[in-house]
Amino acid sequence: MTWTVPNILTLTRIILIPVLVLVFYLPGQWSYQLSAVIFGVAALTDWLDGYLARRLRQMSVFGAFLDPVADKLMVAVALVLLVQDNPSLLFVIPAAIIIGREIAISALREWMSEIGERTRVAVSVIGKIKTITQMVAILLLLYKVPLGPMPTHDIGLVLLYVAAILTLWSMFVYLQAAWPILSGNSSADSG
Repeated sequence: MTWTVPNILTLTRIILIPVLVLVFYLPGQWSYQLSAVIFGVAALTDWLDGYLARRLRQMSVFGAFLDPVADKLMVAVALVLLVQDNPSLLFVIPAAIIIGREIAISALREWMSEIGERTRVAVSVIGKIKTITQMVAILLLLYKVPLGPMPTHDIGLVLLYVAAILTLWSMFVYLQAAWPILSGNSSADSG
């Protein structure tokens, strides 16, 4: 592994995961706000590492592997924390959809890579919109307390459902792109 700025940012995001968990469980109302700050920093490193990798031409195999893993771990852990803090179907349903989709699409991408068809399930625009929506939703839900007149928790919950809908939509887009191979109607499966 090469120690580039993008790779260091990705590793920082992974290191922030146990910090997020620890801070979330600290006593005191401020732990929610500090958890949101930590998650926000991690979300910014997600954008920044990709931007810098392209801008500085520091793209690497290690970064290409670890970046999506770091993102999915951070989101999954944050969703588990939120479900534990809000143990109701209202939180479980969108969290299960988001985490389940991440597992399914990761498996699909891995399989498509193995058969040389990874480009069919490359990240789409809808996938990027889904990611931004879920990051903002999680940030607001972690913050928990209202920001002046803005009900962060309520807005975060609505955005979490929007993210869950976008999650299903993007999953459909990826499955539709892979369907010719999955259904056996493509020359890629005849090898």
